[in-house]
Amino acid sequence: MNYINKELPEFNVNAYQAGELKTVTKNDLLGKWSIIFFYPADFSFVCPTELSELQDLYEEFKAAGAEIYSVSVDSQYSHMSWAETTKTIGKIRYPMLSDQKHELTDFFNMIDETSGQDYRGVFIADPKGIIKSYTVNAMGVGRNPKEILRTLQAAQFVEEHGDDVCPANWHPGEGTIKPSGDLVGKI
Repeated sequence: MNYINKELPEFNVNAYQAGELKTVTKNDLLGKWSIIFFYPADFSFVCPTELSELQDLYEEFKAAGAEIYSVSVDSQYSHMSWAETTKTIGKIRYPMLSDQKHELTDFFNMIDETSGQDYRGVFIADPKGIIKSYTVNAMGVGRNPKEILRTLQAAQFVEEHGDDVCPANWHPGEGTIKPSGDLVGKI
């Protein structure tokens, strides 16, 4: 299934965030850009490296008007215990969603039926809850949070400027492309 321009579903999940248990709904994601970051499991091996790197860039994501939501099928209590016992996870300040009922996991088809864990998916949603970018990796393939931030910034630029598009490896402040017949065969 293609998720580009699909709207987020209604959902209501438990979460852990910086020492607190809470619930997160679709409404909480609206009004800002959202990074929905699926990972296989708490207390695992590649996952803490990714979540820690996201935390290292958290202020940059927030400065870009985005919130990060990590998602796994682990409970909010597992997230809390992981944060309390693991230094790299203990520093995380963004919400860690518990999708035990598979509300998001099933919508995005993230579950690996063999292991019962989520694949490594990243979905970027605009402030209206519309998906603008996504990637999905196999379990053993870690992601680059700097590239997620760059992709967010490119999606925001295109959203704001409409007719301009961002070339490969584009970063804010660099040149963009205004598609036209004059450019065909010249790039």
